[in-house]
Amino acid sequence: MIKNESKTQVFPASLVSIAATLWAIDGIVLRPYLYNLPVPLVVFIETTIVAIILTPFFYRQFSSLKKLQSKDWIAFIGVAFFGGALGTMAITRALFFVNYVNLSIVIFIQKLQPVFAIILAAIILKEKLTKEFIFWATLAIIGAYIITFGFNLPMLDAGDKTAVAALFALVAAFSFGFSTVLSKRALRNIGFQLGTYLRFAITAVIMLIVVSITNDFKSFSNISSNQFYVFLIIAFSTGGPAIFIYYYGLKKISASVATICELAFPLSAVILEYFVHGKILSPVQLIGALILLLSIIKVSGIEIPSFFNNKEE
Repeated sequence: MIKNESKTQVFPASLVSIAATLWAIDGIVLRPYLYNLPVPLVVFIETTIVAIILTPFFYRQFSSLKKLQSKDWIAFIGVAFFGGALGTMAITRALFFVNYVNLSIVIFIQKLQPVFAIILAAIILKEKLTKEFIFWATLAIIGAYIITFGFNLPMLDAGDKTAVAALFALVAAFSFGFSTVLSKRALRNIGFQLGTYLRFAITAVIMLIVVSITNDFKSFSNISSNQFYVFLIIAFSTGGPAIFIYYYGLKKISASVATICELAFPLSAVILEYFVHGKILSPVQLIGALILLLSIIKVSGIEIPSFFNNKEE
């Protein structure tokens, strides 16, 4: 029975990893083109485009929102605030601070996301972590570290901006980790399709408020035609579709497993660095990549009991 349950997790876990890969493409390939724009405006535009595109497909399902309880709405607002708004702004700001050149500190700090998510999943979702899971999860984080730094300690040699970038990355790690846990809770009484729409719609409202407060609307005139196309590419690839398949996978696996599968991000980021910037993986980094990949595969087959999963069954 347990083996059959584990097999059913492989496909959704793979989808979460694919979503993380798309986010790596966003960060390494697409987002650098938006460097000169205010961060709140970037997040507002990309989120609003997706929300507008999805509205015609889901407005007929608005009646099903009556099924949502107050706790469900709180969870979705939390997802939008921490994952859609705060986390996205923080990681974007972190990358902007280091000019997309020295990503090592930002990426390493981002690796703390599973730590936050696993702890919060155990507290909020009552997920009982097995020794096997803790072993492979720890190995995955070690693999992610080796990919970034090899067997060396991090070098904070980029001046004050690197320290500030690290702080923003830490905020992003906590926010995305918390968002993963809240997303699992938010999807309890609703399908992943409508859940995806709500995530973007609520985030768009939050970012509208933020951009109004920061008065970043005045920077609309600075958006070039090429940047407009980049926003559209993000909306139709690393934005809406990525969250769509991520929620589909998350609906069927535990938050703890999902957050480890999201470590496909650093693996993809390192590979993209080679193709985009010509940076070749060292033998040590290859070892880290293999450790991370093996850990993700092993974790995706581990069933994590969840209070809410049991209740659904």
